[in-house]
Amino acid sequence: MNQRLKSMGLMVALAAMVTTARAQAPADAGAVAPTQSVAQANATLDRVTRERAAVEGTFTAEEAICNDRFFVTSCMDQAKEKRRLALARLRAEEVEAEHFKRAASVAHRDADLAERARKDAEEFTRREAKLANSPRKERTEDELVPRSAPKPGKTVAEREAELAARLKSEQARTAADAGQRAANVAAFEKRQADVARRQEQVAQRLEERRRKAEARAAADQKKADAAAAAAAAAGKK
Repeated sequence: MNQRLKSMGLMVALAAMVTTARAQAPADAGAVAPTQSVAQANATLDRVTRERAAVEGTFTAEEAICNDRFFVTSCMDQAKEKRRLALARLRAEEVEAEHFKRAASVAHRDADLAERARKDAEEFTRREAKLANSPRKERTEDELVPRSAPKPGKTVAEREAELAARLKSEQARTAADAGQRAANVAAFEKRQADVARRQEQVAQRLEERRRKAEARAAADQKKADAAAAAAAAAGKK
C-alpha cells in the first residue's frame, strides 16, 4: 500500500512539473509530441542522435554536389537552410525529452525523501508507544528526541521554478534562432530572385546579340548579292 502511495505521489509530482514546463513552451514547439515516460525520452534522445548524424551526412553529400554546379552559392545556401531546419526540429525534440527526464528525476528524489520522512515518523511513533507502556519512569534524551529525518532537498515548487526559468531561457534562445532563420530565409529568397533576374538579363543580352548578328549577316549577304549582280551585269556589257 505504501509503495503504491509512493508511486502515485511520484506520478502526481512529475505530472505537475512537466505540465508547468510545457505550458510555457514556445509556440513553435507545439509540433513536438509530448513525452510520456523516461523510456520514451531515452528512445527519443537516441533517435535524435542518429538523425542528427544522418542530417550532417546528407549535408556533406549535397555540399559535394553543389561544388560541381554553376551556381555554387545558391545551391549551398539551400543545402544549409535545409540542414538548419532539420537540426532545429531535432533540437526541439531533444529539449522536450531532456526536460521530461530532469523532471522525472526530481520528482523521484522528492518522493524518496517524503517516504523516508514518513518511515522515520512511524518509527518515532512506535518508540513513543513502547516507552509509554514501559515501567521505566525516566527516559534518556535520545528516547525523547525523534531521530532527525534526512535534510530534504529543494521542494517541488522550487524545482518547478528552476525548471521554468531554464525553459524560459531556452524559449528566448529558440525565439532568437527563429528570428534569425526567418531572416536567412528572406535573404535566401532575395538571392534566388536576384539570380533569376540576372539569368533573364543574360538571356536577353544573348538574344539581342543573336538578332544583331543575324541582321549583320543578312546585310552582308545582301551586299554580296548586289555586288555579284553588278559584276554579272558588267560582264554582259
